Amino acid sequence: MRSPKLRSKSVTFKPDTLFSPAVCALTHGLDPQVVLLDLDGTLIDSVPDLASAVDHMLVALERPPVGRKRVAEWIGNGADMLVRRALCDGDETQAVALLMQDVQAARQHFDAAYLAALHQATGAFAGVGEFLQRVSIPKIVITNKPRMFTDPLIQSLGWSGYFPFIICGDDYSERKPSPMPLIKACEKLSISLNCALMIGDSRHDIQAAKAAGIATAAVTYGYNHGEDIRTSSPDLICDNLLELLSAS
Repeated sequence: MRSPKLRSKSVTFKPDTLFSPAVCALTHGLDPQVVLLDLDGTLIDSVPDLASAVDHMLVALERPPVGRKRVAEWIGNGADMLVRRALCDGDETQAVALLMQDVQAARQHFDAAYLAALHQATGAFAGVGEFLQRVSIPKIVITNKPRMFTDPLIQSLGWSGYFPFIICGDDYSERKPSPMPLIKACEKLSISLNCALMIGDSRHDIQAAKAAGIATAAVTYGYNHGEDIRTSSPDLICDNLLELLSAS
């Protein structure tokens, strides 16, 4: 873990914590009571399958494919926004202005292609499997991905038993960077916001957590629209989720 930013307060550490001292310093010297986890770019590398679906959609619409590098920069705001960006070659202004009927027509091609191949080349990042196994406190995935994709993907990875529930991008009226999904997760578990830890790869994860008053850890290997996650000033930064755990 590199250059952690710790909140300036006196903390007494419990000697047998699961998480590292840097993490526990953010949650009153104790382990977090819940870990909120982003999915794409944090737990899984989904770019290969997402890019394949986007390119399939574009070809079906008689447009040139764009490839993995471009698609990686467009991930993070849900399927509709991914499709909008693809249709407008990444132009945010044009993407937002697209008519919903145009997006829905393109989504039919994208949805069919992605559902057919959503776990063919998608896999977990290094350290994720061990992290999920070792962390015994509640772990909640909070993703902007629609549930129609998320549930079968989690099942295909063999992860269904790790999460008491999952919050998807179409579950509530707001999604990240709104703090609503994070707040809802903590409310369902009756856990205080200042006892939670949010781990993500994008500015939307960090913004949502900060707005909720939740401690943040960011991974360096994610997507984040091609930007350095350090610019979002997370509390902690790590190259591997295992760095957040105690060495013992």
